[in-house]
Amino acid sequence: MKDYPKQINELIVNYIREGVMVTDKTGVILFVNPAFQVVTGYKAEEVIGKQPSFLQSGLHNRPFYEQMWKTITQKGQWSGEIWNRRRNGELYPEWLTILAVHDDQGKAEHYIGVFTDISDQRSAEAEAKRLAHQDALTGVANRYAYYTRMASVIETSQTYNQKLAVFLLDLDRFKQINDTFGQKAGDELLMDLTSRLKRLLGNKDMIARLGGDEFSLTLTHLHHEREAFQLAEAVISSFSAPFHIAGQDIYISTSMGISFFPEDGHDVETLIRHADKAMDHSKQTGRNRFSVYREEMNEETKEALTMEMELRRAIERNELMLHYQPQVDAVFKKAAGAEALLRWHNKHYGYVPPAVFIPLAEKTGLIIPIGKWIIRQVCRDLHTLSRHGFTDLPIAVNISALQFLQDGFVETVQAILYEENILPERLELELTESTVMPDAQSSIQKLDQLKGLGFRLSIDDFGTGYSSLSYLRRFPIDQLKIDRSFIQLMDEDEDDASIVEAIITMAHRLHLKVVAEGVENERQFRLLQEESCDIVQGYFYSKPISLSELITFLQNDWPK
Repeated sequence: MKDYPKQINELIVNYIREGVMVTDKTGVILFVNPAFQVVTGYKAEEVIGKQPSFLQSGLHNRPFYEQMWKTITQKGQWSGEIWNRRRNGELYPEWLTILAVHDDQGKAEHYIGVFTDISDQRSAEAEAKRLAHQDALTGVANRYAYYTRMASVIETSQTYNQKLAVFLLDLDRFKQINDTFGQKAGDELLMDLTSRLKRLLGNKDMIARLGGDEFSLTLTHLHHEREAFQLAEAVISSFSAPFHIAGQDIYISTSMGISFFPEDGHDVETLIRHADKAMDHSKQTGRNRFSVYREEMNEETKEALTMEMELRRAIERNELMLHYQPQVDAVFKKAAGAEALLRWHNKHYGYVPPAVFIPLAEKTGLIIPIGKWIIRQVCRDLHTLSRHGFTDLPIAVNISALQFLQDGFVETVQAILYEENILPERLELELTESTVMPDAQSSIQKLDQLKGLGFRLSIDDFGTGYSSLSYLRRFPIDQLKIDRSFIQLMDEDEDDASIVEAIITMAHRLHLKVVAEGVENERQFRLLQEESCDIVQGYFYSKPISLSELITFLQNDWPK
């Protein structure tokens, strides 16, 4: 075979990305290529004539080099990963191949070292390993790492008879914040709250982001359950301070569930599942709280699934019905309207209290089709009332947060009224403070649309949420409904009476009417009259009644 010209060999050596070093048989450097100089930082004139030992990192011991040269002597070459040192002192890994060049007698007269800097490769591998075990956003353990470490922690706890507490928590209304302020703001919130959680944990405790806004905490080496309760209370307290995100203060709460090892499970899957059931219980009983797993929750879950299946078929089975509670003008003692209240009678469960099935409907999303059914049925009942001569009586309909936040909510309601041939003025839409306040700006836009179409608008359960008066005066609403919790004790508690008085005064200053619900006796009614309350609603005048009973109530011109 014809030899390549010398200049081709030189071009190859000078332009390849691998570093090349040639030494004589004693190890003195005779030649280095440009890539060697780029990687190590040494110029050719600085290294030629020296031994390569100045490149050593100090990480490899003497036996390592002895074995390397033993292999070169026996096999004529060696390849492997080795750490060396650049001119600036930085250590770096390289993949090095050393070849022995022999003379005619078979003796080594030169050695050629060819190496590749694998720093980037090692960094990429380290990053991949980190990402495999660490949540990329918050820096805490991810689900895989948490489950892996928990298996070891549980084994140790079992060996030494130690107790663990496993917390599962997610954020209330996190989706609303993401939808309102954007994913970047949501990410900032998650990083901020992770920092708060870390500050509450000890060195041996664990934190992981399992996904989305769901986190798990493990409290190790527990002496008493009260330690877990104290941590839960500390978490809730730490979240009470606002998060400064997207240029404004955002308030958010958390629902938590707690399970204990070994009482509630002996493996991480079981402990997490049981903590999840307890977390669901926290959500169903008011949010911004923690619950401890109980064995009965398994049965409750099965029962909830059965009830959900029954509720899904309630509309097609005609099991849903509306009752109406009259609203009475406090001055003229005449009917001023009525509130539509949903009832469910199931062949399996019988009468199901609204406090049981409404939260289930909201949790499962069934409140969306049920809400549409309510509006349509109210429209049809308004036609019935009109045929009996009650053409101006407004009906109040409760709108859930899930309904209101749906894209196209305004158009959906408008379409139903168009199909049923009902004027919007006949309907009063009731929304709670907690529905409209989290995203007040967006709520104002929707309320303006509804108001422009002719709907009456009301804020329900006023006083129990976190209203901002600066926003309240911007909402295009017609009236406030004072929550029944203030009315029920206003004839016994001066503080509650003062709150009612303040709400009425404030509402009238804003040119809003006031409805007091939960009025049960004449003393409460008289006190509300004295405070110039506009409308009352409650058992004092009537319990919720069927449509036919409402017609009779109105025909009797009652109350008088």
